[in-house]
Amino acid sequence: MIAPAEPAPRLGIDLGGTKIEGVVLDAAGMALAGLRIPSPRGDYAATLDAIAHVVERLEADCGARMPMPAGIGIPGSISPRSGRVQNANSTWLNGQPLSLDLERRLDRPVRIANDANCFALSEFTDGAAAGANSVFGIILGTGCGGGLVIGGRLIDGPLGIAGEWGHTPLPWATPEEQPGPLCWCGRRSCMETWVSGPAVARDHERATGATLDAETIAARALSGDADARATFDRHASRLARGIANIVNLVDPEIIVLGGGLSRLAHLYAELPRLIEPHIFSDTPQVTISPPKWGDASGVRGAARLWPSA
Repeated sequence: MIAPAEPAPRLGIDLGGTKIEGVVLDAAGMALAGLRIPSPRGDYAATLDAIAHVVERLEADCGARMPMPAGIGIPGSISPRSGRVQNANSTWLNGQPLSLDLERRLDRPVRIANDANCFALSEFTDGAAAGANSVFGIILGTGCGGGLVIGGRLIDGPLGIAGEWGHTPLPWATPEEQPGPLCWCGRRSCMETWVSGPAVARDHERATGATLDAETIAARALSGDADARATFDRHASRLARGIANIVNLVDPEIIVLGGGLSRLAHLYAELPRLIEPHIFSDTPQVTISPPKWGDASGVRGAARLWPSA
């Protein structure tokens, strides 16, 4: 009797604004190999080279006997009409035939999805949202993205842009928040210009004149610095209003935060209270959770774009 074949391992790549991370997962979700390198910035050809390098190293490290299909998360999406990258805040990717170029370069099929979609899929499968029917995953890092999974299915939509709440305007804006900062996409007051890591730094500089990154501002807030705490109070208010808009539109069972700012512990205590007045319900409770897999969740979700068998 011939024994059934072992489920094939899956390879995932998370193409971020500052790093490229790769992983090979077995059928049980255990990592067989992993690698993280800095992302080339402003150079499409160098990005292809870097992804190819990570794939080659991963396959060598786990002793792969044949090329594995690759799932790739990107900070944008693939246009269903043109097949090219759209809406990437790593703007040198926009308009490029990334799927075609990577399939040729890697000599294998690839599946590409928005990085927040990959994050949401990972947390739905075996993360903080395991057992839920619906999850909205939010990335708060270099940019601001979102991904929606319902019933185990990634929801993309016919334009490939479902979940792109980072480029919706800040809701219930105060007079002081209008007209809002200019976004790289050409519009003003996008959520990304208010709640991403760079947005926190810019807001702090506008308020205090001090040029600090979000991590430093967070450390100062924890030590009791009044200006830093005020910056994060404004950030929490804006983030809460943006999340309330998501809840009113989608009503997911759970929202999972990812990206560098998801490590801010105060968000999980403060956001449910701040969101409540904006929810169109008589029971406006919202479950918000940190990610089980931390900053590895996106790459794990990219690997899960392919079935294990």
